[in-house]
Amino acid sequence: MKGFGFYISVLTIALLTGGCFEQIPEPQTVAIEHGEAIWQTDFNAAQKQAAAENKHVLVDFSGSDWCGWCIKLHKEVFSKEDFISYADENLVLVSVDFPNSTPQSAEQKAANKALAERYGIRGFPTVLILNPPGEVVKRTGYQQGGPGPYVEMIKNAIAN
Repeated sequence: MKGFGFYISVLTIALLTGGCFEQIPEPQTVAIEHGEAIWQTDFNAAQKQAAAENKHVLVDFSGSDWCGWCIKLHKEVFSKEDFISYADENLVLVSVDFPNSTPQSAEQKAANKALAERYGIRGFPTVLILNPPGEVVKRTGYQQGGPGPYVEMIKNAIAN
């Protein structure tokens, strides 16, 4: 267990270095690798890609470095070969992250906040499956069972 002084030191360092992170001047498509799946952070670019490729969009609203259920979902489902293979062929993946300690640009934070407000996100993880035009076909989160049942749930959502 870390002492109170440790957390004060970390907070002080974070406050002093907060302005040192490079700001992204314009929205960009940034790919983040989770296992071998590629997660975009630019929602608009992902929607355009999904429409062009006639794929559904899976949007993961997460607290990647502090939310236990989010970490569990990535470890048990999103990083597994069954999910990655299915996603590669059928989905465009979007990560909308609200980390505590991983740096993000002000633009990315604002874009993530706007998406959370747009879709009424109240907790993490929240996973949305959107059809190619961008309509929500399924709202879910962590589910036990691993990648097989999770992929089946996605397939059923898309089929309906």
